[in-house]
Amino acid sequence: MDAPVQAQLEAVYRRESRRVLATLIRLLGDFDLAEEALHDAFRAAMEQWPQTGVPDQPRAWLVSTGRFKAIDGLRRRARFDASLAQIADTLYLQAEAGDEEDLEDDRLRLIFTCCHPALPADAQLALTLREVCDLTTEEIAHAFLSSPSTIAQRIVRAKGKIRQAGIPYRVPSREELPERLDIVLHVVYLVFNEGYAASAGDSLTRHDLSGEAIRLGRLLVELLPDPETLGLLALMLLHESRRTARTDANGDLVLLEEQDRGVWDRTLIAEGRALVQRIWNARRFGPYALQASIGAVHAAAVSSKDTDWSQIVALYDLLLRADPSPVVELNRAAAIAMRDGPEAGLALISGLLENDELRRYAPAHSAHADLCRRLSRHEQARASYLRALELTSQSAQRRFLEKRLRETETLRGA
Repeated sequence: MDAPVQAQLEAVYRRESRRVLATLIRLLGDFDLAEEALHDAFRAAMEQWPQTGVPDQPRAWLVSTGRFKAIDGLRRRARFDASLAQIADTLYLQAEAGDEEDLEDDRLRLIFTCCHPALPADAQLALTLREVCDLTTEEIAHAFLSSPSTIAQRIVRAKGKIRQAGIPYRVPSREELPERLDIVLHVVYLVFNEGYAASAGDSLTRHDLSGEAIRLGRLLVELLPDPETLGLLALMLLHESRRTARTDANGDLVLLEEQDRGVWDRTLIAEGRALVQRIWNARRFGPYALQASIGAVHAAAVSSKDTDWSQIVALYDLLLRADPSPVVELNRAAAIAMRDGPEAGLALISGLLENDELRRYAPAHSAHADLCRRLSRHEQARASYLRALELTSQSAQRRFLEKRLRETETLRGA
């Protein structure tokens, strides 16, 4: 295959493969069959596109090819299982009727399917992140502070449950939306987080994931402009506005307090702050609305020093009441360190590291190390940086921790 076609095919895979899969799942009604069809479609593209060129609508081509590959496969297997022949015929008639409408919304439709109340909440999240958003089992395990084998079992069980229960692939009615909205918002935010701070790989961020999460967030706001939906979209926009400033020219991590705020995206900030204002006008504050409000306070400051840390701590206090978690406690402790000094923050974080989840959470050890470093407790800082490194597989974050560790060892030996 010549290089330009190879590059185009790879770009199509990165951009379209999950959308194609979502559509195939809707059309074929089976996760495993759709995944097999997706692979067959891309295999066919590798064989045909070098001769015919990339089609004008590659996604539609891949959907159609994958669909008919699946039908052919079912017919071949029907020699051993007669029930598959009827399924193949039904799928063929549907394909001939051309019911491929609404391709754009298939990922959202599938997210709501994966987040069906008949599935356990942890299975809903794991299945959606794997099948709809293309996160690896390892990335999902990182997000849940769990093991890859546990996550893999959840995904297999969830697929079986959808198949056995005949759960339909559709966006629920407006009356059904609130029941599923919390878990859907959680999924979209986890996708964004993986795009904003990748758990593994060479690049600190993955724009494909954060961009897709924001696109889904806008669709959700159109479906249900609830304050929490607005809050999630605002939160993602305000975080995304800092993307350029989060790394230097070498791709190395730049902490919030050291970022050049002049390159923050003012358009995204304006949109995010306008959404936060709508939430405050409605006076209904859930976890995403409060986190977006914290992001808006950061966005309003010209520097870390000029940030209203008292307001941020007060918002974290509200967030802890609305959605208590060890990570929220850790972030609140970091804000208190900025407001009251590193000694106050260190006392809180030292206590939080007794929590089992945070003991396995690299940012907790990194934050502990940073405060020890500021207080010239070099031995403690070194131990915490080493522990954070043990828990970190992301290249940019490892480079940052290794740099800090070298600085600390230099000071320790001085």
